[in-house]
Amino acid sequence: MAWIYLVAAGLFEWGWPVGLKLGTSNGDLHWGWIAFSIGCIAASGTLLLLAQRTIPMGTAYAVWTGIGAVGTFLLGLLLFGESATLARFFFVGLIVVGIVGLKLASPE
Repeated sequence: MAWIYLVAAGLFEWGWPVGLKLGTSNGDLHWGWIAFSIGCIAASGTLLLLAQRTIPMGTAYAVWTGIGAVGTFLLGLLLFGESATLARFFFVGLIVVGIVGLKLASPE
């Protein structure tokens, strides 16, 4: 169950950077998006807390930030037209390899 919490926490990590980007677009503040970001931060942190009851802190934190980094990279491509270079995909792939490796090396 802890790994489910951790993956869910990582998915909520996607919401807050996107919400902050949309919440500050065009030099204006869009409070709905800011509130969305705050909600994602709270949900993500709570789920990380639950996951860390079983998963070692270093592993949980690395996987949590890795899922967040990969997801926001993909959302940046899809939603904001960020550059899709081979080098960027390669290095994000290394993050994915790290996440999988940490899961496989987990004592749980």
